[in-house]
This record gives sequence, structure tokens and C-alpha cells, in this order.
Amino acid sequence: MQNMEKTYYSPQVQKPNCEILKKLSSNIGLEIDPGQIENYKDVIDGFIDNYSVLNDFPEPTLPVKYPRTPGHRPAPIDNPYNAWYWQTDIIGATEGLLKGKTVGIKDNVAVAGVPMMNGTKILEGYTPEFDATVVTRILDEGGRILGKTACEDMCFSANSFTCSTGPVRNPNDETRASGGSSSGSAALVAGGHIDLAIGGDQAGSVRVPSSWCGIVGLKPTYGLVPYTGAMPMEFTVDHLGPMAKTVFDCALMLEAIAGYDDGLDPRQHPGMEIPKYTQMLSNDLTGLKVGILKEGFAACDVQVEKCVKEAIQKFATAGALVEEVSMPLHLKAGQALIPALFEGSYLTMIHDLGSAINYNGFYPNSMINAWAKGLQSRAQDCSVVVKAVSLMCAYMRKNYHQKFYGKAQNVKRYIRQQYNEVLQKYDVLVMPTVKFPAPLLPEKSDSLKDLIEGAMNMIANTAVFNQTGHPAVSVNAGYTEETKLPIGMQIVGRHFDDALVLKCAYALEQQF
Repeated sequence: MQNMEKTYYSPQVQKPNCEILKKLSSNIGLEIDPGQIENYKDVIDGFIDNYSVLNDFPEPTLPVKYPRTPGHRPAPIDNPYNAWYWQTDIIGATEGLLKGKTVGIKDNVAVAGVPMMNGTKILEGYTPEFDATVVTRILDEGGRILGKTACEDMCFSANSFTCSTGPVRNPNDETRASGGSSSGSAALVAGGHIDLAIGGDQAGSVRVPSSWCGIVGLKPTYGLVPYTGAMPMEFTVDHLGPMAKTVFDCALMLEAIAGYDDGLDPRQHPGMEIPKYTQMLSNDLTGLKVGILKEGFAACDVQVEKCVKEAIQKFATAGALVEEVSMPLHLKAGQALIPALFEGSYLTMIHDLGSAINYNGFYPNSMINAWAKGLQSRAQDCSVVVKAVSLMCAYMRKNYHQKFYGKAQNVKRYIRQQYNEVLQKYDVLVMPTVKFPAPLLPEKSDSLKDLIEGAMNMIANTAVFNQTGHPAVSVNAGYTEETKLPIGMQIVGRHFDDALVLKCAYALEQQF
């Protein structure tokens, strides 16, 4: 047999020539003496040999435990509200918490063998070879996955018009937005086409569509649900959460997906205890203190304010003490932390080509590589929202480096503590999820400014809790009088007190 050590193998990394190194030296300001470039090249060639050694190691990945077929992109006539990106049918375990439940997975979450687009042409054509941890947990608990739900382009909009496969329509009025970025998840649950859905939330993307579609959506405490195998946006605000028609089903799904992921997601802490959330639901709120956050109603639509405040009184009927609390910081906290969201997302998705780095855990390498190739060849196909944010962040990075990103992350600790102090006096805080009902979908004649503002003008009450990490649920509080559009109430609680947040939502729901 031939000595394999002498056999030729195609190199995994092409080594640079001197001309390339000269250009790189100049581009990054190293100003290496041209006469020394050859010496540097010899050293670098040796460094690069390490990459070939690494390449020979088998790469651990996430498990795929249940058979499936790739499925198909549904025809328009078979795609209610244009809310499916892809349909499939994956049957999980024969028993479990989610036995008999049908589930949709937001298309920023990997499902092995099923195409994934993240709402954008940049990732078009990519098919992951691994299941995200939440997908495996759903299937292990008997859930049946019916497909990938459409989401906004790169998940960077809380409206529902930027998805590359077209706008997602609201089941309550198909001329209106369903909300986003988990637009398809909310629409399909609200329309009765699935029982449960996974949503992703970086600034309100579970809660906004839940509010506008009239369902229940929970952004869990930061780190409670593993993000492993989902497309990252900004490491410090990434959340996955359950969406359902009822609070019970939302709590049931949280039981199935919450918990430590053996160190694969560094957003999590070991030793988390996951209670039986469904067993802690009750319509008896005796002894609880509910704080009506005054500033959460600032500049609020009259019908929304009236509806939510009437619904809040139902907490008193359930036995809670209800009173108004003022926290002026709430009016500026979300704005002050927008630099962390915008610049962090730009660094992860654009500058670093789709990869959060410098952490121990699972890296979705095939997803990252597909994203990098797509971004380098199709960046012009980003949505107008992504282009505006990217252009601004490129300017800020060039002229101010990461000064404001770093300050926002530091200020976040102060803002989190201010909410913590209020939540020492009150068990939960309540306010409208969104300050106005679902708007009409935009038209071709709308200005660029209107389109971009219309993608972000609804997160005043939601985005800050992604930054602080507090659990927040949106539950239906009623409907507008004439148009009969859903209005959501947001209930916010202490870190890892998701059970109490759900209990309050349940007590409200039971009185309708």
C-alpha cells in the first residue's frame, strides 16, 4: 500500500504570495518593510500549516434524531397569509408534553435537511445539516413540525413587509401587517394552521406579532431557552421563545424547550431549574402587586390605552393589588440602548459575516459559511432597513469605532438595575405591548423614509427588555371597537420568574 503521508492532497488553505501580503500590510497599517515580506511569508506559511492539521479532525455537530423529507415551497394558493417559507412534516416521539401538537419553526432556526433563508436572498439555497436544540427538544416531546415560518429579512424589522418571499398578512385583516420579525409564526398560529410556533426576539419580534395577531408570545428570560443552532443577530439580545393561541400552550412549550444546553450556548448558565410551568398557572393572584407602568402609555393610541387599562383591572378581580408606578427612565432607556442592538447586529451579520465569535460553544459553521458567501455576492439584495442600518453603522464604526456600542453595554447594567428596583416593589409591570394596532401594509408609493420608520416604530415598549433580559409576555387584552383588531398587553417580570409572568397572563386570559 502506498505511504499515505506522501500522497498529494488538495490544500485546504491557499498560502498567500508576497504581493498579497504587501497589500494587506498597507491596508491594515502595518507598514512592513517590503524587503522583509519574504521573511514574513516563510513564517506565515508555517502558521497556515496548522489549519491543515485542524481540517483533519472530525467536527462535532448537533444531532438529527428523527427522519424527514426536505418538503417543498408551497404554492400561493396553499400558503395562508404567505406565512410559510417552507413546508415539511417531521414526526417526533410517540409520547411527550407536545404529543398531538403541530409546530412551526421560524426560518432563522435550523431544521436539518430543510431549506433555510432567514427571510433574505443572501441565504437562499442553504440547507442546514443539523437541528437546532429547540427543534430536537420539540420533537423529543412529541411535537410534529409542519414547516418553516416566514420571517423578516435578516429578522431586522418588527413589521411584516421585508421578507424576500413577500409580505406576511394579518389573519384578522389581510390588508394589515402581522408584525415581525416572527411574522409567519404569529399568523399561522392565529389562523389556526398550527398549534404552536417558535419565534425569535431581539427587540420585540415575538411580542409585536403576537400583539397584532391576537395570540400569546413569550420572550423568556435571557438564556432560559438555548439559542443553539439559530442564526445570531446580536449575542446579548438573542432570544427564542414560544408562541401559541393560549397561555397554557405557551407554558407547555416553554417546559419543552427551556433548560441548559450542556455548554453549547454561552448565553446560558448551568444549574437552571426548570419548573412545571403549566402546573403553576392559576387565576388566583391574591397577594400579588401589579404595577401599571405610566410611561408605557406615553403617546399611546387612545383605543389601545383604553383597552389595556380596562383589561388591567381584571388583575384586581383576580385578587392582585393594582396601582400605577412611574419610571421616567423607561421613555429613554430603549433609545439609549439602540446603539448596542444596531452596531452589535451590524458587527455580527455584516462585518463579521454572520458569526458571533470569542465564545465557547457550538458554531453553526455551514450556516456561517453560506451566509458569508451570500453576503459577499448579494449584499445589494438586503432589505432597505438592513441597508440603512448597515450604512449608519459602517459610518459610526469608521469614525467612532465601538465607543457607543461599548457605552451602551455599560449603561445597560444601570438600566437593568433600575427595572430590578421597581420589580422589587411590584411582582410584575404591565403596559401595552405595542402602542397602536396593526397598520396597513405599505404600498409601492411609500417613501423610503416611511418604509424604514414603519419597520421600527412599534418597539418602544419591547426592545428595552431584550437588553435587560427580563421575561416579557404579550397576551391579548381585547380589540379595537370598529376594526376589531387585536390589542396586546405586555407583562414583565423578574429574571427567571417566567412562571409568574405566565400565571398573570393566564389569570387575565381566563376572564375573557
